[in-house]
Amino acid sequence: EVHVVESGGGSVQAGGPLRLTCTVSGVISDLPDMGWYLHRPGQECELISSISPQGQRFYPDSVKGRFSISRGTVKNTVYLEVESVESADTGVYYCAATHTQPLTRLLRRAGSCRPLGDFGYFGQGTQVTVTS
Repeated sequence: EVHVVESGGGSVQAGGPLRLTCTVSGVISDLPDMGWYLHRPGQECELISSISPQGQRFYPDSVKGRFSISRGTVKNTVYLEVESVESADTGVYYCAATHTQPLTRLLRRAGSCRPLGDFGYFGQGTQVTVTS
């Protein structure tokens, strides 16, 4: 059975650091692409980072330069780090891992973070609230 476990969420003071961890267990092979979606309150969900097995990273302009994704030494584990959080970083962070194609190519239904179709694995989400 496959499990996607996200951790590291909670309340974070503005300007402070944030580190989220995602581990996908129960999968025999290494997963091609892993990444994070962010659903900010009242906004559409956004893919905010992804990383390929070769280490190729994607960040949208909204977080480029502030967010950093990396793979852990444990198989199928990724981290998302922010050195200095802002209020716009508040929301639910979802971890995703695909065995089909890069996360950047996956389509989603409006209002949803979960990609369409049989793409791979998706977490329950972890809430991050940035406080002032």
